[in-house]
Amino acid sequence: MTRSEENYIKTIFHIGRQGKEAVTTNSIAEKMETKPSSVTDMVKKLSEKNFVNYKRYQGVSLTPLGNKMALGIIRKHRLWEVFLVEKLDFSWDEVHEVAEQLEHIKSDKLIDSLDQLLEFPKFDPHGDPIPDKNGEFKERDRILLSEVVVGVEGVCVGVRDSSTSFLKFLDKNNIALGHQIKVLEIEEFDESLIIEIGGSKMQISHQIAANLYIRIKDK
Repeated sequence: MTRSEENYIKTIFHIGRQGKEAVTTNSIAEKMETKPSSVTDMVKKLSEKNFVNYKRYQGVSLTPLGNKMALGIIRKHRLWEVFLVEKLDFSWDEVHEVAEQLEHIKSDKLIDSLDQLLEFPKFDPHGDPIPDKNGEFKERDRILLSEVVVGVEGVCVGVRDSSTSFLKFLDKNNIALGHQIKVLEIEEFDESLIIEIGGSKMQISHQIAANLYIRIKDK
């Protein structure tokens, strides 16, 4: 597969909720910042190679072969993110773009050795699960901070938005994976939250809360 084909496969997987749903060519075009006509040409090509199912006006979905390919690409991407953070001291806001390049390396032996070197991590630096060599992975029991009620306490286990700007904001405000967060108040007007984290109180917007995953205490 070409790098472009792999990027399409991965995008379809993510938009389609881990390959479980058909997605529109327009949604793919928006995500990849390209023209719908270009997407149509590519999905036809991928359909001929048996990576996707495509029928006009019925959306695009991954075949079992396409799903396997997507999981392999995602595995490589997330393992490289762990490697960059743990072994090369990259910060979590720096790794995504580098991993986007490294995920296209074809050597299975290299990736299996990387997995072993890192002691078979289950989650990447952003809290996302890493598929094993058979494509198996386990999702964490987690919920968005914006969806909980006052008094709920939990551990930050992931981010929905892994953009550089959002991760830098979290670093600046000392919000990181593993930190305990308790919801003290929710403002009725704008749904902003007052939380306790690291022994300190702070106010965060609804948008920030909608991009933080927590695992509720005792769950």
